[in-house]
Amino acid sequence: MSNKLGFVPQPNLQLQNLLLKQRYRTVKLIGQGGFGKTFLGVDEAQFPSIPCVIKQLFPHHRSPEAINKAKELFQQEALSLEELGKHPQIPALLAYFEEDSQLYLVQEYIDGINLAQVVEEEGTFNEAQIWQLLDDLLPVLKFIHEHKIIHRDIKPENIIRRHEDSHLVLVDFGAAKLVTAIAPLTTGTSIGSPEYVAPEQAKGKAVFASDIYSLGVTCIYLLTGITPFDLFDVANNCWAWRHYLINDVTSRLAMILDKLLQSAVNQRFQSVDEVMQARGIRSPESQGGVKIPNPLWQCRQTLTGNTGFFASVNSVAISPDGEILAGASDDKTIRLWHLNTGQEICILSGHIRCVKSVAFSWDGKILASGSDDRTIKLWDLKTKQEIHTFSGHSNAVKSVAFSQCGNFLASGSWDKTIKLWDLHKLEALCTMTGHKLQVTSVAFSPNGKLLASGSCDRTVCLWDLNSNSSPELLPQLCHKFTGHDWSVFAVAFSPNGSILATASDDNTIQLWELQNYKLIHKLSSHSWSVVALAFSSDGENLVSGSWDKTVKLWKVSTGEEIATLSGHLDSVNAVAVSSIAQIIASGSRDNSIKIWQFVAKS
Repeated sequence: MSNKLGFVPQPNLQLQNLLLKQRYRTVKLIGQGGFGKTFLGVDEAQFPSIPCVIKQLFPHHRSPEAINKAKELFQQEALSLEELGKHPQIPALLAYFEEDSQLYLVQEYIDGINLAQVVEEEGTFNEAQIWQLLDDLLPVLKFIHEHKIIHRDIKPENIIRRHEDSHLVLVDFGAAKLVTAIAPLTTGTSIGSPEYVAPEQAKGKAVFASDIYSLGVTCIYLLTGITPFDLFDVANNCWAWRHYLINDVTSRLAMILDKLLQSAVNQRFQSVDEVMQARGIRSPESQGGVKIPNPLWQCRQTLTGNTGFFASVNSVAISPDGEILAGASDDKTIRLWHLNTGQEICILSGHIRCVKSVAFSWDGKILASGSDDRTIKLWDLKTKQEIHTFSGHSNAVKSVAFSQCGNFLASGSWDKTIKLWDLHKLEALCTMTGHKLQVTSVAFSPNGKLLASGSCDRTVCLWDLNSNSSPELLPQLCHKFTGHDWSVFAVAFSPNGSILATASDDNTIQLWELQNYKLIHKLSSHSWSVVALAFSSDGENLVSGSWDKTVKLWKVSTGEEIATLSGHLDSVNAVAVSSIAQIIASGSRDNSIKIWQFVAKS
C-alpha cells in the first residue's frame, strides 16, 4: 500500500544476502520503484527453505512525526493486505515487521509466469483465452473492491499464471489504495504504469472503475501484443485496437472491451458486478436464489478429463448407435467416452490449436474435427487413427457436418466461407462465399439436399445442393434468413427437414418453417448468447445451450420452455442428443461435459 505512506527507496542501503528476523534472507533484487525495493528471498525457518518475496519500504520524510505516522499507517494497511491474502488468487502476507528502523513485508512467492511473458513466449491470446481471463480475474477484483481497495496497477506483468494449477494470481499491491471514511476518494498522486492507467487515475483521482479500465487495456494488449501507447489513436482520441487483431473476436467481446476502455468514468462499467453481469457470470444474490426445477431430467454424470487453464469443451457429438461420446477442447484434443459408463476410451491428438467442432459420420465409423489451426481431420473410430487432413481454409474452422448419405463433409470457417469436401476422393468440391463475415456453423438437412450456414453477419444462408449424385453442380443460394439482431452461432434442421432452428448472440432462438421460409416461433428466455442447438430424435423437442450456463428444452410445436438444466459453472458451448436413448450431453467452458438423463415420473 502506498498512497498514505508515501514510501520511497533509500538508494544507498544494501539488502543483498540480508537476514531479517533470523529467518527471512534476501537473495536477489527483482523490483525497484517509487515505494521501495522488492527481493526474491527464502524463509530459512522452513525445512527445506521455501521461497518468498520481501519488500522493504521507506517513508518520504525522515522526521520523527512522519516516521511515527508512517508506522501507524503501515500496520493498518498491512492488516488489509493480510485480509486480501486469504483469497487463493492473491499472494498471502506471511509477515510484516520493523527492523533497524526499516519496514518490511514478506509475501508468498507465486511460482509461475506473468502474462507479458506468456505473450512473448506463446503468442497473443485468442478470444477464448480472454473470456477465461475475465472469468478468472473478475471475482478477484470484486473481492478486492469489497475490501475498499483499489489496486491501481493492473497490467500483464502483475498477473501471474501459476504453474501449479494454471490459475491467474493478481500480485503487486504496492500501488494499492485503501478507501475509508477517513481517507475517501480524493485527489492524490498519479500512480501506476502509464500505458495501463485510466485518465482519472493519471490525474490522481483513482476510483474503483479505474481498475476496470486497466483490465480492459490489459485485454487488448494480450489480444494484439502491441504496447497500449500504439493502440490509442491520439488524433481521434479513441482506441484503435481492432486494427491490430491477429485473431478476430465476436461483437459481444468487442462491445464489452469497448465499455471497459471508455475514457469517461460515467460511460464505463461502474463496478465489477456490472462487468460480470455483461459477461454472464451471475452471483447467487443476483439470481435471488431461485432455481427452475427440472423433475424429469437429472445430471447422471460429469466428465472432467480435459485439463489445463484453457481446456474449454467447445463441441460434443454422440455416435449414431448411442455408444460413444466425443468432446472437442481448447487443449487441442478430442476425447472419446463410453456414453453409458462414462469411461474414457482414448484421446485423439494431432491438431496444433484449439478444436472447435466434432461430428460423426452417418454410419459412426468416422469422426471429423475442425480446428483453429485451419484444418479438418478425419479419424477412423475403429483404429483411433487419423485418416486424412483437409487443408484449404485461410482461417479457423468453427464447424463441421456430415451429409446423411456420407458422401460429403461441410466446413464453416472464419475466413467467411463454407467448403464442401468429397469424402471418397478426399478433395474439395467447392467453396461457397455468400457471407460477409465469419461463418460460425453449418448443418445438412436430413435428405442432404440443403445446407444451412450461420454467420457473424447476422444471417443464415440456405444452400441448394441439387443432388448428391451431381457434385459437379455448384450449390446455389436459395434463401437468406435475416431475423437476428446479432451474430448467428448455431443452426439445426428438424429430423423431418421441415424446420430450421437458428440461435444467436441476441439471446434468442428462431424457428423457421422451410416450405415458405416463415418464422414460426421466437424463443427468448435465455439471458445470454445462445450458441448450441440440437433436436430430439422425434423432432418434438429442441435443446439449446447458452453462455448463461444453462441448457434449455423447448416444445417445438408451441415454443414453450419445458425445462432448464443448471449445473455448469460456466458457459455452455455445445449440446448433443442421443438418437437411441433420452440422453443429452452438454459441453462447457468449465472444462466439463455433463450427461443428462430423462427420468420418468413415478
